[in-house]
Amino acid sequence: MTHRLQSASIIAGVVLLDRLTKIYIRTHVSPWDVIPVIPGFFNIVHTENPAAAFGVFANLSPEWRRLLLIGVSAAVAVIVGYLLFRAPRSGETNMMRIGFVLVVGGALGNLWDRLFRGTVTDFLQLFFGSYEFPSFNVADSAITIGAALLLIDLWRSGRKSPARHDGGSSGVLEKGTDRS
Repeated sequence: MTHRLQSASIIAGVVLLDRLTKIYIRTHVSPWDVIPVIPGFFNIVHTENPAAAFGVFANLSPEWRRLLLIGVSAAVAVIVGYLLFRAPRSGETNMMRIGFVLVVGGALGNLWDRLFRGTVTDFLQLFFGSYEFPSFNVADSAITIGAALLLIDLWRSGRKSPARHDGGSSGVLEKGTDRS
């Protein structure tokens, strides 16, 4: 299976899992229900978020907010999708590809909600001590994990980069060299 077909399959899987979980929550959990999974740490809830993460853009008019969030989600999906499906380049890693796949799948999952519902269904609620993390969903999880993988890949590739060729020091001592 080509990397493009694998990527498309994983993206479709993320979107499908996101859709199925959101449909289940909307049909089986009322907006007032709290289902403790791990008491004091993890609950299943049902919230409809018309804004972005952490309530960003909540103060905009509903029309502008929806237009902006649909535009941003679509732009992210198109740009990252282009990076993912263009011809592979040297130096690309599996971690980078998986990161891009998860970001695109998550962006498309939330874009679906924004286009057809006007809100995004969130249902996973975590607590860390007294801090309540804003509710999220499968698409948000995919985006977060994908972004984390991309950052880790970037960090790892930066550590493996060859010595600089600008005459400056790379900060790495070669065996048998002295800086004095």
